[in-house]
Amino acid sequence: MSSDNIPKYDQLPIDASYPPHTAWGLWREDDNYGTLNLLTEERVLNASKCIRRGAIFPLNWKLESPQPVLFGRPEIEHTQIPHNEHNLAFDDVYNNFNPQSSSQWDGLRHIAHIGSQLFYNGVKPTEVVQKGTHPDSNGRLGIHHMARRGIAGRAVLLDYARWAAEHNPNYDPFERYEITVEELEKVAAAQRVKFEEGDILLLRTGWIETHDRLGEKVKDAIKDLKHPHCAGIKACEETFRWLWDHHFAAICADNPPVEAFPPTDWATSCHSALLGGFGMPLGEMFFLEHLAEDSAKDSVYTYFFTSAPLNKENGVSSPPNAICIK
Repeated sequence: MSSDNIPKYDQLPIDASYPPHTAWGLWREDDNYGTLNLLTEERVLNASKCIRRGAIFPLNWKLESPQPVLFGRPEIEHTQIPHNEHNLAFDDVYNNFNPQSSSQWDGLRHIAHIGSQLFYNGVKPTEVVQKGTHPDSNGRLGIHHMARRGIAGRAVLLDYARWAAEHNPNYDPFERYEITVEELEKVAAAQRVKFEEGDILLLRTGWIETHDRLGEKVKDAIKDLKHPHCAGIKACEETFRWLWDHHFAAICADNPPVEAFPPTDWATSCHSALLGGFGMPLGEMFFLEHLAEDSAKDSVYTYFFTSAPLNKENGVSSPPNAICIK
């Protein structure tokens, strides 16, 4: 589908039987990719023009971070297994590995469109429950679809934290703060960024930088580990319209939930509207520090982006295994 045929946010849905402002059916009713469909071969090829130096910036944070672990998720346990008594060869095992404990993709199984009680494209909850627990359970929206498709394209960084240091001096990424479309536009203008259809939006809130700077004191700064307060994009129709009408393929941030957290209402949250409504994957706790530092020096905020999620049949999420190349 060409961009000329993609309806504006205010024209969604394409069928009156679908919930308001959802993209269901836009890429066929059996689609499992959502907005990743925007990453066409032509756009991937064009994105390769962003490679001029060969500088590589991995975006995975340490699997051991953050500390402490958030949202009640388990902490990874690493066991190294020697093959012989002389310790000349090893295997290793990750126990309690939750793919959403550190840098992650939220796949389209993560959260439904809450208002309709259905997942992206009208997929029923019974279709995405653990395989074998319900006769309707199938492979719809599993993370393996993203993995087998692959993710590559042009990424654009908006360094809100660096902009806020000058324009919003009281800003604290560990406090609940709603980053508005107006502010995002100001950051883009300050960086002289021009968006293109199919871009992967990277947003630096400063959350990881603050976490690492606080060290052991981070435990005192996060009052509620299951519902950590943090800055992020504002969940509102203006934000949803802005994201959709720019035709972003995905949005990724360095904070735990992309949106300002906790949500005031899960039914109107970014998770519900983007994952369940648009089929737009969310990247969370992406490590953007080295990338942002380099871009602040050369004023280049566009990159060739690749990501290879885990090819786990029926998975919900995955570490991004993402890289930006300049």
